[in-house]
Amino acid sequence: MASRTSPFNLSTCARSNILQLQPYRCARDDYKDDGTNVLLDANENAYGPGLALNDEGALQTSYTGDATGASKPEIDFLGLNRYPDPHQIELKQLFCNLRNTHHHTQKTLKPANLFVGVGSDEAIDALLRCFCRPGKDKILTCPPTYGMYSVSAQVNDVDIVKVPLDVESGFQLQTEKVNATLSADPSIKLAYICSPGNPTANMIRKEDIRKVLEHPTWNGVVVVDEAYIDFAAEGSSLAEWVTEWPNLVVMQTLSKAFGLAGIRLGVAFTSPEIALLLNSLKAPYNISSPTSTLATAALNETNMTVMRSYREQIIAQRDRLLRELPQIPGVGRFLGGQDANFLLVEMLDVEGKPSNVIALAAYEAMAEKRGVVVRFRGKEYGCEGCLRITVGTETEVSKFLQELRVVLAGLHGGIEI
Repeated sequence: MASRTSPFNLSTCARSNILQLQPYRCARDDYKDDGTNVLLDANENAYGPGLALNDEGALQTSYTGDATGASKPEIDFLGLNRYPDPHQIELKQLFCNLRNTHHHTQKTLKPANLFVGVGSDEAIDALLRCFCRPGKDKILTCPPTYGMYSVSAQVNDVDIVKVPLDVESGFQLQTEKVNATLSADPSIKLAYICSPGNPTANMIRKEDIRKVLEHPTWNGVVVVDEAYIDFAAEGSSLAEWVTEWPNLVVMQTLSKAFGLAGIRLGVAFTSPEIALLLNSLKAPYNISSPTSTLATAALNETNMTVMRSYREQIIAQRDRLLRELPQIPGVGRFLGGQDANFLLVEMLDVEGKPSNVIALAAYEAMAEKRGVVVRFRGKEYGCEGCLRITVGTETEVSKFLQELRVVLAGLHGGIEI
């Protein structure tokens, strides 16, 4: 049978900015996981979900889970023939309870301050659709930073203006340059600031974020991405600060410290007015019932205790990496900070200089022949020769240290690993 003819032409029918997109890639695209690899590439919580599970791995069903503290004897996953709650008020209240620390203000977060999305990525995209006109408006990012800000901007046909972080000051915000850029270009509607940074793992100074918020003329929104905030010092989150600043959005997720990357649950704290916009444009039932149930469970005190225990173990292994990695010949400086569940570290050549050649070769050798997957970040701004290493369990960290020592010794000695 002859093939059908059609006037359809994908290259002229699809949006040009979409045709130019490159799919998001992760280290696991290059190395098939057979279940035996040590995965230290995606900043997941290697200790597992922050949930109290029984011996069969099922969620314990007796817990105090709702916003009022009332006991819920059962978690019912039946009733999936019904659409989920479109508003998630109870879940939003639990997030408010978590972040109402009064470290930054005496005002109190309420459910009206929240948007709940399918991971932080939904909030990133929703903000672009709210505030940026395709082909006209722009966003500002501060590289090196999380790649989805740029991907989502490209999808929405929004240009990107970049003001890099200051490498010399440990990847801090160049506030004066940011504000000057905002003054010079009123088409910039969103400024994305990642804190703790990815891949830099450092907190952005609160006073620097304040200076951007205090910009005297810029009519735009400051978006602070706090995906890793629970690995930073207690009280670091600026979530409750949205009650003070009408143009501040603070994004968070359950994917990292809470160990629930698989349920895809993120939140954006902001003013009631911006939250209303975000909630108005989202899909009507964007959070599934199982996701909502697991997120609600994760925020009750029993399971918060589990999360804190895992976090303590992660921090202990992070401290171990800080002690032991520099003892391996060929390992250079730690760049950035220590406020996340990963570290950014240089790989050196035989002359003691940061080297992308060595870092990339180490990354490939570790994954292909040693069963340990980390992340090569040497092409990011200010990250020459760097690997980003997620903090794993004690066993995983031991294997990583052992294999990296062997790999670097071989690379420096010209031996095929």
